[in-house]
Amino acid sequence: MLNLVLFVCLQEKEAKKEAFRKYLESSGVLDALTKVLVALYEQNDKPSSAVEFVQQKLGGPSLSEYEKLQAEMSDLQIRYNELLAVHQETCSQLEAIKNTQREASSKENVEGEHPTENL
Repeated sequence: MLNLVLFVCLQEKEAKKEAFRKYLESSGVLDALTKVLVALYEQNDKPSSAVEFVQQKLGGPSLSEYEKLQAEMSDLQIRYNELLAVHQETCSQLEAIKNTQREASSKENVEGEHPTENL
């Protein structure tokens, strides 16, 4: 009985592996990886970083480009946070001005004046 359970589990794992392999093949991943690995194999002077070579061949940024992009993203995040704080402060000021105008308008109406009388 235990052997049967193990056999079924093994079949399920193999079926999952096969489905994943077919997915990789149909999406072109296997072909792209094969081409990159062949290009790496055919290099007379092997690159110091095989991973960076693969990344570049697949269209990704180099390590230095990635670090530069990370720094730029960090700077932009800081600038965004600064602008967001300024925006929130400006909105608060605008709301305060609106409230002041409403209060002034309410006082005029309470005193019997109508805003249109002055026109």
